[in-house]
This record gives sequence, structure tokens and C-alpha cells, in this order.
Amino acid sequence: MARILVVEDEEHIARGLQFNLEAEGHDVTLEASGAGAAERLERADTGWDLVILDLMLPGMSGFEVARRARAAGVLIPVLMLTAKDDTGDLVRGLEEGADDYLTKPFELDELLARVRGLLRRRRWDGAEGASEGLGEVRIGESLVHFDRFEIETPRGKVSLTTREAGLLRALVAREGEALTRGELLEEVWGLRPDTRTRVVDNFVVRLRRYLERDPSHPRHIVSVRGHGYRLLR
Repeated sequence: MARILVVEDEEHIARGLQFNLEAEGHDVTLEASGAGAAERLERADTGWDLVILDLMLPGMSGFEVARRARAAGVLIPVLMLTAKDDTGDLVRGLEEGADDYLTKPFELDELLARVRGLLRRRRWDGAEGASEGLGEVRIGESLVHFDRFEIETPRGKVSLTTREAGLLRALVAREGEALTRGELLEEVWGLRPDTRTRVVDNFVVRLRRYLERDPSHPRHIVSVRGHGYRLLR
């Protein structure tokens, strides 16, 4: 069972999600406003496992809710709901910290599949990571634990979001190989390779802060001019 926060101001949609998610065995809390959602997420004792977040909310947009949650160090998965198939909204949502997205109207089966996938990545089966040789990886002075979304660095432990861990896994799995931004967008975010966004660059900046002794002169996640990035251990 997972604790899921559904942030949706259209009551019929919210109640429908609650009914079906509870039928799956989850504990579901509904929140109709952006400000209320931000307040709930910023509390240290909530223990949420997943947030389903509509973008169009009264008082405060889903973009701002996601931004505030990530700024407060809330690392739980966020499934973003968009009212239309707007690439700009989608890209902005991902850049603010969403892990996955669905466009309204959506099929219930697809939403439940996305929820299962995000919760599975939240737990990230350690056996799966070990089978790929990525259960535990040393990068420079740091030790990455993919099974628990954590990096041990000389400065202390750092928790990873699902997308940060996914990007790092992709780079480690093809260590030394130059990967394009398009390849990483497709593999980690499920976006078209030609999507115009700096989300990959933004996430690389985050990972460098965790792993590099001097992020302004990276030695482990290095830029390949005119191409993308590669990882050197």
C-alpha cells in the first residue's frame, strides 16, 4: 500500500481517482488547491509515496507546487496531469520537477500503469539494479546506491529523485560513451529526442553538485562539445 496525494480541483475527477486508487489498495488523500498541496508537501511528517498533481489549480499552479516541493527537498515522485497536449506545459512541468505526465482526458488503465511504474521506481528493486551491475557504483570520491536512491559523498549523504537516479543510471550504464541530449531525453524522460528543453542540462547541473569536488570543472560528468555528456568514473 502507498500513500498518495491527489491534487485536483475538479471534484468528479478527484473522487474517481480516489475510488480507483483505493481499489488498488492505496491510501488516498485529496487536495483541491495549490496552496493547500504545497503546505501539505512541505510538512516533514507527511510520508507521501506519490503525488498526482493537476497543473491548473486555483490560487497556485501545479508548476509552483512542484517547484516549492523540490526546493523544500521533497523528493517523492510527481505524476503531472495536463489539460491539453501542450509541449510547452509538459516541458516546464518536467523542468520544475515532475517525474511523469498524462494528458487529459486519459484512460484509467494508463494512469494506473503510470502510478505502478512510479511506485516501483520509488522502491527500485535492489535485485534489478544488481542484475544490471548498477546496484552500487563508485564515482570518484562518492558511492551511489541505486537501490535506495542515495549518494554517499565526502560532504554527507544526498537523496536522489527518480529522474536524477534515472539519468545517472543511463550515464553509468554506458560509461565513457558520449550520449546526446536527445538520447537521454528519450531514455530517461520518454520525450521525443528533438524536444526543445534544457531539462537534461538542468539535471546534469544537479548531479555535478552532488558528485564533483568542483562542479564548475567537472571530472566525472563531462560535456562533449556539440554532442552531449559522458560519465567518467
